[in-house]
Amino acid sequence: MKDIRVARPSVAASDEKTQIRLSDLMNENDLSSNRVQYTPEIEKTYVHQVYDAIAPHFSSTRFAKWPKVASFLDSLPQGSLVLDAGCGNGKYLGFNPNCFFIGCDISSPLIGICTERGHEALVADAVNLPYKSVFGDAAISIAVLHHLSTESRRRKAIEELVRVVRKGGLVLITVWAVEHEDQGLLSKWTPLSHKYLDEWIGPGSPRVRSPRSLNLESIPESKEKGPRESCKVSRESLGARLDKTMKINDQENSYNDDRCTENQQEYFVPWHLPYHRAEINGASACAVANGLARKDDKKGAVVYKRYYHVFSEGELER
Repeated sequence: MKDIRVARPSVAASDEKTQIRLSDLMNENDLSSNRVQYTPEIEKTYVHQVYDAIAPHFSSTRFAKWPKVASFLDSLPQGSLVLDAGCGNGKYLGFNPNCFFIGCDISSPLIGICTERGHEALVADAVNLPYKSVFGDAAISIAVLHHLSTESRRRKAIEELVRVVRKGGLVLITVWAVEHEDQGLLSKWTPLSHKYLDEWIGPGSPRVRSPRSLNLESIPESKEKGPRESCKVSRESLGARLDKTMKINDQENSYNDDRCTENQQEYFVPWHLPYHRAEINGASACAVANGLARKDDKKGAVVYKRYYHVFSEGELER
């Protein structure tokens, strides 16, 4: 895991000291923005519909606070306004009693759980946050970006986090990283073929990173092993010298079949909903009938498939 400081007029991240110009991230034209905000069918079917169907069971399993996130929230100044993009069941909302929290998530049932618990939360998309610019003091995106199926949408979600946080504020991002993941667990996931991805996302859709020329600066952290990669971002002005500048071509990268076979990043990750759960008689029955889920009598569960893009080393920073 890594801490990353992002400045204004710069944004940041990398294993080496580098720096990114914010203008390179924020100058999207309207046509490009609309295209990015269009939700691919694979996300509608294997993210949105799945989490709507499993929301109560999913929520019952989401209560432990990740130490990295807890430490970040505890470090915020009193009175800070924290925006949680992809808040799920709201387990981090209100974590620091000295701060104010607003959460949003694409899943209406999960937002319903948040509001039942007394949290301020609303239904919204991570690539189109419903806040004015420089609105919050800090923002978090915990295990959200890997559910976005194209590089441009993941990039847009990061831009939105930066946009809604004031100058000098902080952003914390965590994602699943393939190098840190248990290979035994990965073997139980279903890798997606290019043909499948082209059918669901669209041929030629950039699923691999293809950003403009980026300058990044990273702040090394203690060697902490875990399944996730994190990125801590600050919009304060930086006067430090750059040790390295990374230049990346502006052209769109095409998917290479051989490369994908060796470096698989797109998966279906199973979610087992036990037969005894009340949801089995509702949305899950329809999901099985429609082919969105299947029954596994040996495990006594309905099995859903969730779309994941598992990040490679350094991909989040770039």
